Amino acid sequence: MGADPAEEPGTGAVATEVAPRPPVWRRLAGTALSLAVVVAVFGFVLPGVADYGDVLHTIRDMTGLEVATLALVALANLASYQPALMAVLPGLGFWQAAQVSQASTAVSNTAPAGAAFGVGLSAAMYRSWGFGRRPVTLALLLAGIWNVFAKLALPVVAVVLLTTSGDAGGGLVAASVIGVATLVGSLAVLAAVLRSERAAQAIGDRASNLVNRARTRFHRRPIGGFGHTLVKFRRETIDLVGRRWVAISTTVLVSHLTLVAVLLVALRHVGVSDAEVSWQQVLATFAFVRLLSALPITPGGVGIVELGMTAGLVAAGGPETDVVAAVLAYRALT
Repeated sequence: MGADPAEEPGTGAVATEVAPRPPVWRRLAGTALSLAVVVAVFGFVLPGVADYGDVLHTIRDMTGLEVATLALVALANLASYQPALMAVLPGLGFWQAAQVSQASTAVSNTAPAGAAFGVGLSAAMYRSWGFGRRPVTLALLLAGIWNVFAKLALPVVAVVLLTTSGDAGGGLVAASVIGVATLVGSLAVLAAVLRSERAAQAIGDRASNLVNRARTRFHRRPIGGFGHTLVKFRRETIDLVGRRWVAISTTVLVSHLTLVAVLLVALRHVGVSDAEVSWQQVLATFAFVRLLSALPITPGGVGIVELGMTAGLVAAGGPETDVVAAVLAYRALT
């Protein structure tokens, strides 16, 4: 992954050695796998669930008011990303955040390994506006950390809601228990790092030992510096997190919930009633597919998200054609 961290002169920010690019054959294999998944899902699986002609007819049956309200919810979702970016990077303007959000999303959803390119593009745009390397690095790190927390928390919340409504099965409860344990463990690690410099050093050193054990099994060079990196991370983030953790948490949560709202409104407008698929089931499907889409199989989870959402919502009781129509409309708008 790289050499020991070093500071950029004049900033005190941690810089790491850029990892070497993977071999050409591996990149080609990844691209071929992504293409195969997309072709399989859209060319064979989804048409086997619902006829595309019927899906298009269902979408066209929406009234003008339904189309307008769905578009407004989608716009609200797009606008919800900007406050989250502004919370982690003080001084960032709304329209600057909008440019970063749309540009990085476009790259992430279209290019192989798009998430990494999206982060790099975001950093370059921030730096072009005069933000220093240290605040940009911290902003990217905190945005990533809080998004992971949100992805871990939503399935837990969804299963709790399903349990109270009597719709949760044993598998979902078990997944929720695992999710709670993972979330609590992650929060405990972050709290320990922020609370004590000694704990940050110890956790980083322990992580280095675990990573190096795995690397030696694959005959890779040991790496170090995790403890040093975590200590620097603590020093540089403790003030920002202390002042803005409520704003960061709230804005990230709102951005996720508005995304759920787009899916829910799309389902209702194509005719999927609450009796067929409850809002709790919609939230649960969204939450678990959101976790699944984190796997870097296709850019932006294309094909994976559509397949996962269709399977989950149909299993919950949604009519196949209506569900596929809603899922495709949701994906087109987000």
